[in-house]
Amino acid sequence: MSEERAYWLAWAQMSGIGPVLMQRLQQHFGTLATAWHATKAQLAEVEGFGTQTLTKVVEQRSRLHPQQLLIQHQQENPHFWTPSDAEYPQLLRETPSPPAILYYRGVVELSENLGQTPLVGIVGTRKPSDYGIRWTRQISTALAKNGFTVVSGMAEGIDTESHSAAIKAGGRTIAVVGTGVDVVYPHTNRDLYKQILTAGLVVSEYPAKTPPDRTHFPRRNRIIAGLSRAILVIEAPLKSGALITATYANDFGRDVYALPGRVDDYPSQGCLKLISQGASLILKELDELLKMLGAIPKIDPLETTPAPAQLNLPILTPELQTVMNAFALDSISFDSLVHKTGMNTSAVSSALLQLELMGLISQLPGMRYQVNSQ
Repeated sequence: MSEERAYWLAWAQMSGIGPVLMQRLQQHFGTLATAWHATKAQLAEVEGFGTQTLTKVVEQRSRLHPQQLLIQHQQENPHFWTPSDAEYPQLLRETPSPPAILYYRGVVELSENLGQTPLVGIVGTRKPSDYGIRWTRQISTALAKNGFTVVSGMAEGIDTESHSAAIKAGGRTIAVVGTGVDVVYPHTNRDLYKQILTAGLVVSEYPAKTPPDRTHFPRRNRIIAGLSRAILVIEAPLKSGALITATYANDFGRDVYALPGRVDDYPSQGCLKLISQGASLILKELDELLKMLGAIPKIDPLETTPAPAQLNLPILTPELQTVMNAFALDSISFDSLVHKTGMNTSAVSSALLQLELMGLISQLPGMRYQVNSQ
């Protein structure tokens, strides 16, 4: 898919074209290569392509040559994935706004990308209390020793503690940064950065040499949520990037856990808010947390199955049959069902409810669904 890689890269250079519009382009035209050669009138059929955007795209497209751009880009950015690559993280690809380009540096473990090794995000304040630090270390250590990969943002505080504890426990960790993968920020994490490169990955949607920018960090939080099967919020004030990550996690159908604290502790206010909104409690018995996280089903992309229509099913309406046909043997996420069926979210939700009431499917943790054995 090297040709398609070039077009993902080319479209990503367009001002006004973000991850959501690129997803729409791919769904509308089938490939971004086809979209690149589409006429202005054809592009206008895609939702979100107004007059101003169309004018910009046509003007910029005339000055870009995708294959040449790919060759030049790889000189400074030798390691990156696009959604057209089989190695692109599967869970992240299923989200509504996957990065068009995901740069990486470190040691790749394909079982993580394919969803076989579970990734758990740990986020929280840059100024944690002793309580927050202690629990971050305990939880990260337990996760690492039980085969989970810890994902965080390499910021000061909770992020730093989670990465460090996972490495010390002999586990893997992934840092999602708001800079280029070759830029260390904050500078105090230079040694940690080097350790992560030997025990995991540093990933980013920004190319090499990109300096820190305050607008980048809220955006990178969606990647932390998208990569992870669940998000653990350790300590977070009410106005916190960790709460942004939790919001993305909810939007993506991920499980959210929060560490409770005292009602008059400033760093715990965000966690208490999350708990009041339905987040699961992180309690003293970590075995219970590990058990709950372990219940989230793994993905087996190599598994094949007869089409659901071949099973002993009742006669279904065309809409219900479309949803059933999108299922695989193991399980599938809600976002992936929307993507595969081409139906809107409300129609898929309605179909899933009907199929569940009919006993044909079951909902699993993390907004995933599976076909019941017949």
